Amino acid sequence: MLDKNGIAKRIAKEVQDRFYVNLGIGIPTLVTNFVREDINIEFQSENGVLGMGPFPFEGEEDADIINAGKQTITTLAGASFFDSATSFSMIRGQHVDLTILGAMEVSENGDIANWKIPGKMVKGMGGAMDLVASAENIIVAMMHTNKRGESKLLKKCSLPLTGVGCVKKIVTNLAVLDVTENGFRLLERAPGVSVEEIQNATEGTLIIEGDIPEMN
Repeated sequence: MLDKNGIAKRIAKEVQDRFYVNLGIGIPTLVTNFVREDINIEFQSENGVLGMGPFPFEGEEDADIINAGKQTITTLAGASFFDSATSFSMIRGQHVDLTILGAMEVSENGDIANWKIPGKMVKGMGGAMDLVASAENIIVAMMHTNKRGESKLLKKCSLPLTGVGCVKKIVTNLAVLDVTENGFRLLERAPGVSVEEIQNATEGTLIIEGDIPEMN
């Protein structure tokens, strides 16, 4: 199965030349490290950065240059900085081609829960609601199961929802899946992972059509 970097590396294959891409907190921030060098991508962070590059090497961090998760980042030539109003105008105006988010749960019809666990203190939903309400192309990066081994790909989310019917594709440590009107359609298996293992780890409806290839 994949680790977090492996998930980010697989998602990087979904990024196309000249895309504007918003990266959520967590695994999505790793995607910048794996994008092909022969394509031109503008990575956007909701705190007001356009033109993010890979994470800095140790000792080269600039504490004033951070992403939405307060991690230090690098910026590429031509990068720009702006206020939150401008950032969310980009998001709400649908000027972002791809949004990559983390999630705690995703339902088989594409609902996403990624902001709150009841009983735990949180600062608020942040920009997640704007992202899921505005984006037309959302890929979720997540672990297939929680720490107790319970599926996070469900028939129906148990946690408070961030968005309804908005997720298009999911990349987990076990698989790549499309969200369809009939459930999760299995596209690829992680190296060394069987279809049966993915079935056992998926509570929601899993659609299996033909031989399922391993991820390259």
